[in-house]
Amino acid sequence: MSMENSIPLKELLMQVSKPIFVIQNDDKLTFATKDNDFFINAFKEDTLHHIKAFVPAVEPENLGDEKFKKRHALKYPYIAGAMANGITSADMVKTMAENGMVGFLGAGGLSLGKIEENIIELTNTLKDKPFGFNLIHSLGDPAHEMATVDLYLKYKIKLISAAAFMRMTPALVYYRIKGIHEDAKGYIITPNNIIAKVSRIEIARQFFSPPPEKLVNILLKEELITSQEARLSQHIPMAQDLTAEADSGGHTDNRPALALLPTMIALKNEFMEKYNYEEPLCVGLAGGIATPQSAAAAFSMGAAYILTGSINQSCVEAGICEDVKKMLCLAEQADVAMAPAADMFEIGAKVQVLKRGTMFPVRADKLYKFYKAHNNFDEIDEKSKQEIQEKFLQATFEEAWDSTKKFFHETGNIKEIEKGQNDPKTKMALVFRSYLGLSSKWAIQGIPQRKMDYQIWCGPAIGAFNQWVKGSFLETHENRKTAEIALNLMFGACVCIRASILKTQGIEIPVDAGLFKPMKKNEIFAFL
Repeated sequence: MSMENSIPLKELLMQVSKPIFVIQNDDKLTFATKDNDFFINAFKEDTLHHIKAFVPAVEPENLGDEKFKKRHALKYPYIAGAMANGITSADMVKTMAENGMVGFLGAGGLSLGKIEENIIELTNTLKDKPFGFNLIHSLGDPAHEMATVDLYLKYKIKLISAAAFMRMTPALVYYRIKGIHEDAKGYIITPNNIIAKVSRIEIARQFFSPPPEKLVNILLKEELITSQEARLSQHIPMAQDLTAEADSGGHTDNRPALALLPTMIALKNEFMEKYNYEEPLCVGLAGGIATPQSAAAAFSMGAAYILTGSINQSCVEAGICEDVKKMLCLAEQADVAMAPAADMFEIGAKVQVLKRGTMFPVRADKLYKFYKAHNNFDEIDEKSKQEIQEKFLQATFEEAWDSTKKFFHETGNIKEIEKGQNDPKTKMALVFRSYLGLSSKWAIQGIPQRKMDYQIWCGPAIGAFNQWVKGSFLETHENRKTAEIALNLMFGACVCIRASILKTQGIEIPVDAGLFKPMKKNEIFAFL
């Protein structure tokens, strides 16, 4: 069947705010919009034209879940995820807010003073625009976790991203239920909202459930909450919004998105029926989202929103050195590896990092194997000890221990020092953890002599992104702006969805018609 087009189909698909009509006359198909001259003339009484297929308008602000967008005052269902140590910087959070999206400052690994500085800057700058801060589970330092929550409550931070939690904690519950009350009509008002980042269903169940009564009672006994807050807490979920985290950078269980998202959506529906919450639960998707096709797939599968991380790290607003951004721009999909995590080293937790251009994954894995196989540093063979001290630590073991003690003194975590002094294996773990912790800071600061030790949190999404933007203005890191990339992904997803709708109606389309290459922000808005 031949096609006649007054306007190329590719251009029609990009006019996302206009429906497309596929008009058939005998063996000819013509694509048109309602305001097109051909469409107007095609349906005069003496013609035999009829509509073969129809594609609705699909605009970026119509993607995702309306309730989610309304809850967080968003124009677009898009989140810039929290990358620790301030990689998701204040500048990145600002640009997301100013463009109708939301970003979470990467508070993990930052001192309380640095977190407070960022809180003051963002609250003064953004005021009522959407933004949030990260709260990462501090397995070995619950006092820091609670102190971080105290800061968020002090400055009335209304939205946090809860990451790496293996169970609910007093600090997280305290943040969620502090200030909860009923309005004049009896509706429960929760001033503090959590968007949880989860890859395991057993953790998702905890977030979709009301706060654990045991922890609520502890907070009540310590007079941190009122009896009314304790009572009302049993009628709300820990988190109304949950990000299903698939194969991502940093902490990840490498879950496949195609299996994870439907599982989490089914769980959401189960818990809505079980608890009959006043406000609906929502599930978004993260991990591997780096192209218009992957964004379109997420929304087509029912994601309330999408969240990106790895690709944002190569953007101009990212709080990481220029050299790392260049490395990320060269990465391919297989240039990532799993490595031991600094914050949960002893239990074998891992993070996904860039392996191209750095020795960090190999060296970190060696340190973990030495820790598992020996009870103290002196048990390690001389050749390996020399390698660790000269290449990894670039200091003697005792000098590294002195630096580690100094760090814990400065952060007020004296218990860790005492543990290390009383147990040689713990001492070894703390020194090895210090290397892992410093390696991410070397990457942020751009220490040239430590380039082989850069720890760069990164998932395979970066490779897919680099392949998509190859040959475009987004190929180099100097042109990568977080909000502009987000708009490209959202707009491109609309084009892909519209092309898919045509295909499902049996219409063959040219190969390039449903593809979308990156465009400048002003070029995108010209189509909206």
